[in-house]
Amino acid sequence: MKKTILLITPENGEINKFRKKQVNNFIQITMPYLAGFIDESKYDIILIDEYNQKIPLEDRFDLIAITVNTSNASHCYEVATKFRNKGCKVVFGGPHSTLMPDEAINYCDYIIIGEAEETWPQFLEDFYEDKAKKQYKAEYATSLKGIPFPRRDLIKGRYFTKGAVFATRGCPYQCSYCNLKQIYFNSFRVRPIEEVIEDIKSIDKKYFVFWDDNFFGDIEYAKRLMKELSRLNKKWAAQVTLERCEDEELLKLAKKSGCIYFFVGLESFSEMSLASVNKTINNVDKYKRIIDLIHKNGISIQAGIIFGFDTDTKDVFKKTLEACNKLGIDGVTVSILTPLPKTPIYDQLKKENRLISMDWMYFNGKTRVAFKPKNMTPQELFNGYMWFRKEFYSMKSIIKRLSASKTNIIYNFIVNLGYKFSIRETRLNNIDVNRYNT
Repeated sequence: MKKTILLITPENGEINKFRKKQVNNFIQITMPYLAGFIDESKYDIILIDEYNQKIPLEDRFDLIAITVNTSNASHCYEVATKFRNKGCKVVFGGPHSTLMPDEAINYCDYIIIGEAEETWPQFLEDFYEDKAKKQYKAEYATSLKGIPFPRRDLIKGRYFTKGAVFATRGCPYQCSYCNLKQIYFNSFRVRPIEEVIEDIKSIDKKYFVFWDDNFFGDIEYAKRLMKELSRLNKKWAAQVTLERCEDEELLKLAKKSGCIYFFVGLESFSEMSLASVNKTINNVDKYKRIIDLIHKNGISIQAGIIFGFDTDTKDVFKKTLEACNKLGIDGVTVSILTPLPKTPIYDQLKKENRLISMDWMYFNGKTRVAFKPKNMTPQELFNGYMWFRKEFYSMKSIIKRLSASKTNIIYNFIVNLGYKFSIRETRLNNIDVNRYNT
């Protein structure tokens, strides 16, 4: 007899409201990928993505599976409690469950810690046979060979943005605000190129994104993959590090294979700020030369920018805007520094008694400030972050930046307008912030 399983990609209402009008929010691939492991002779599968769907809390399922990241942890705990009160069994996995298993286990029946290629199928078999254990933990870095394709057929209502795929796992760098080293085993791995290509072929849309942490983590592998990809007539984007883009052969292959834009974690235009979080791979003096080279090869840049480093002062927001306008940065994903659990920066701020709250809702990097900044108040950090977002996506800035970039102008103009119209008057949601604003 079949059992029913509900797979949930969670998104709390605060973040959902923040992201809803942006036009380039591709699907989070974890749950469609894990669905590919499920034996449909034993399970009926329903996939829910809270970005555009409501969780059917009124229904009953044999098993609820939730991937838990830190900013959604409190929300996931509430959802799990509602289902468990009805007698449903709940299994957690994902980054926060891996980082904080002793906490997460209090809100679920089963927990999967770490990478799930081996443990998830074993858990599913055990659960079906009514002999599941409380905890499953990856003991070694798994191979990416022979893994299933994501079940994109289960995705609802994401017509243009359900094409996500991954070719590699991990990142060779050690940034102190990043938790990849704590989530994955500390090894960079690649997937067989022929399997990646077949996965991409199965995407029934022209546009897709690589969901890799660092697509250029292995340059020679990336070159071989892009040579094969150039045969498919697809358009794509990926996250890369700027210093790897000095290789013009790499850029030419990317463009030829259909690359539209790179997401590049610039983070800051201050050498001191970058050094403070161990991101010395970024060299501010090289930004213009490398960005010009990327633009010259017809590829746009979506830059990751973070505000709130200990070296940031109140003038950082204006200086960053001026730099982005001058360099022709096509778009930004801007965040407030977020000390994710188990990272070096979290340990530092906790030791210094600078964490504002241990409610994980504070750790979303978009609508809340989770810590006391060094050179400004939490409110001033948030106000500066909001000022930057609004000014960056003002028509004046859009025209300046796209005139300097001269790359994919129509596409970038549409994406910039999407971000412009998504920005609302958002106030800081910190309940305890007043005692830090002095």
